[in-house]
Amino acid sequence: MNLASCTTEQLKARLAELNDRHAAYEALGLSLNMARGKPGRLQLNLCNGMLDPALLGDFLASDGTETRNYGVLDGIPECKQLFAELMGVDPALVVIFGNSSLCIMYDLIAQYMQFGAGGTPWNQQGKLKFLCPVPGYDRHFAILEQFGFEMIPIPMDENGPDMDAVEAWAQDPSVKGLICVPMYSNPTGVTFSDDVVRRFAALRPAAKDFRVFWDNAYCVHHLTDTPDHLMNIFDAARAYGTEDHFIEVVSTSKISFPGAGVAAMAASPANIAAVKARMKVQIISHDKVNQLRHVRYFKNLAGILEHMEKHRALLVPSFNAVLDAFEENLTGIASWTKPNGGYFISLDVPEGCAKRTVALCKAAGVTLTGAGATYPHGKDPADRNIRIAPSFPQQDELCKAAEILCVCVEKAAIEKILSARSE
Repeated sequence: MNLASCTTEQLKARLAELNDRHAAYEALGLSLNMARGKPGRLQLNLCNGMLDPALLGDFLASDGTETRNYGVLDGIPECKQLFAELMGVDPALVVIFGNSSLCIMYDLIAQYMQFGAGGTPWNQQGKLKFLCPVPGYDRHFAILEQFGFEMIPIPMDENGPDMDAVEAWAQDPSVKGLICVPMYSNPTGVTFSDDVVRRFAALRPAAKDFRVFWDNAYCVHHLTDTPDHLMNIFDAARAYGTEDHFIEVVSTSKISFPGAGVAAMAASPANIAAVKARMKVQIISHDKVNQLRHVRYFKNLAGILEHMEKHRALLVPSFNAVLDAFEENLTGIASWTKPNGGYFISLDVPEGCAKRTVALCKAAGVTLTGAGATYPHGKDPADRNIRIAPSFPQQDELCKAAEILCVCVEKAAIEKILSARSE
């Protein structure tokens, strides 16, 4: 439906219908949630076999390490090998941490603030900036905000960030890095093209302590038979001698159990050495029992990919339910992504309507990610982007939530048009 071509009388009549439907939803007292990319219960059940005590056997790692005891700072060998396969790097360039890749990034930024990234500590360099592809991940922005960085929005398109803008900003020595999700990006689902990855690798930033946080959270989270391809950033960087610029993080948060997974980092030899030197003071070892559990359950990358096919079977119907609802009800009113992987759909409602849409949904019992969350400081300048997370609700709840969302989008859009016409 093209709302702009409708007469005022037609819009008022349609709005009256939508008001009645919205009031009926409010009366139901629903509590539906599409706010966060949480795996649903059926997805969590896929890894219940990991909790079998027999899986751990003698608790010994491949090198004889007793995993229940202290020691092995950077992870047991077989776990490093598993994550090396996942990231396409040498196991020597992998460090295994706890359960959260966000914690890795937060901690590294804190370390760079205090000790520097091979130079003067960041907190002694005055007001600093970070580049932030938008729409992007709200938790990335929250980390940067807490440490006081000025966040520079970098527009995204179907190939990834605007690299002309990245290259221009990188010539400012106060710009210390960029943080991104390069594959099935949160929330757009975009995978960076080979050209974009090569241009990242070829960057010659003014700041010698420039770092790109390559948060490869969805590297095996495919939704189609023809998954996207992401060029290996370290292979690309090696050709330019820029490996020190990149920190890649991954985790099993949406592969096994989000609250009890394993996270890892890949980096250059110099960055790995620096991290391990600081870890010697910070911690004796991470949870090696959990590392062993994951390796014995998945065995190798092929085992992870086979397991992720089970996730895909559960996720695809959920994504399709939302996409079908949008196609049926919002064509000509809004636009949205159709991702090949990841956990989100990026919905663009008419300009100036996102906050109103989210508020209407909340009143009708549907919780969405806050409008503006996909931009630094929660401020979407166009007030139009909403991140949709289809994974958590059960199918019947999801269909109802999508139905309500569509009503709220159209209602907000008509209200906006009628308001403009009355001025």
